Amino acid sequence: MQLGIVGLGRMGGNIARRLMREGHHTVVHDRNAPAIDTLVAEGATGAADLAALVQQLDAPRAVWVMLPAGEATEQTIAQLADLLEADDVIIDGGNTFYKDDIRRAQHLAERQLHYVDVGTSGGVWGLERGYCMMIGGEQAIFERLEPLFATLAPGEGDIPRTRGRTGPSERAEKGYIHAGPPGAGHFVKMIHNGIEYGLMQAYAEGFDILKTKASESLPADQRFDLNLPEIAEVWRRGSVVTSWLLDLTADALVADPQLGSYSGSVSDSGEGRWTIDAAVEQAVPVPVLSSALFARFRSRQQQGTYGDKLLSAMRFGFGGHVEKPE
Repeated sequence: MQLGIVGLGRMGGNIARRLMREGHHTVVHDRNAPAIDTLVAEGATGAADLAALVQQLDAPRAVWVMLPAGEATEQTIAQLADLLEADDVIIDGGNTFYKDDIRRAQHLAERQLHYVDVGTSGGVWGLERGYCMMIGGEQAIFERLEPLFATLAPGEGDIPRTRGRTGPSERAEKGYIHAGPPGAGHFVKMIHNGIEYGLMQAYAEGFDILKTKASESLPADQRFDLNLPEIAEVWRRGSVVTSWLLDLTADALVADPQLGSYSGSVSDSGEGRWTIDAAVEQAVPVPVLSSALFARFRSRQQQGTYGDKLLSAMRFGFGGHVEKPE
């Protein structure tokens, strides 16, 4: 298939590469010209601006916008809407607020354009591991684009099948789902990221306790100088708390058990706040998720703890997120 991609950063560029590996044709644009040149050298077709990108796509067109949520995405979608024709599709693969998706889909439908929101998880590892995708939009348009999603998804891999599932493998088992109408994909991804906050915070707090067990404030016979890389490693093997986040924790601790390159100032990128807002709207108690969000606020205002440094290390590990100064 053919796909236009706008935004060639940590994820957008690798989305193009993964598609091209399997024979799909990509037309790519980024405000950073060298990013375009790099992908052109790898087989993509470059476009100097959005108009050129649209002109090089065959109807019905599909354009994937992979930019930070907010004004950049909003402006790009507005510009594309003026350039595209009836039955073309705009895909937003960033971390957009789901209510913005609903609004956009309604406005674009008035112009006979389709809108698809793709909650995309996989970070900087997606090129090799594939992307887990939660997709919102019209069923027919989802099915039109499905060859792209099937290529980007991880596939079944070596994960054992869930007990009780029978028959042919389903989309979810391959790493992507049609979650529902416009907005549903990003809503599911938003809750995914809220849960991610809670899981990361649990690891951070646990390792903080392990680290401080050597504190001189404790009685001498109760101090343990614990080997944190070894603990992370043994938990990866057969423990009920094993996960990819624990894998990344183990990587970080082997590289530097003191985590000296991290300040522990942990940013929140919006999805955690939106998750708490949704919980309030729906009157769902979420004490763990809200505490994890508030812990990130605290880390930005006070000296980071060892646990905060571990949070930063995990964020860098899966998404290449670098600590941002105040």
